[in-house]
Amino acid sequence: MKTDSIRDLVTVTDDRGKERQFEVEALFEMNGESFAMLRDEDGTVLMRVEEEGGDQFLVGIESDLEKSDLLDAYQIAVDAAPAED
Repeated sequence: MKTDSIRDLVTVTDDRGKERQFEVEALFEMNGESFAMLRDEDGTVLMRVEEEGGDQFLVGIESDLEKSDLLDAYQIAVDAAPAED
């Protein structure tokens, strides 16, 4: 992925072993859980950040309702405290 922005990059391997590289758009917490908003040339993906044995893992979110609720809460937070240019 070619990018002109300075963002952290992560590589995600799906359950079939296919790797995809994403830019980290945002990391945020909601209800005591951590989430990552990732972007590649195909779009934006929202994933849960889980920890096990000191390592962090990205886990897909299956529920459309949960995704919608998280994105709504994230947008409210961004609107309340916009980033500086």
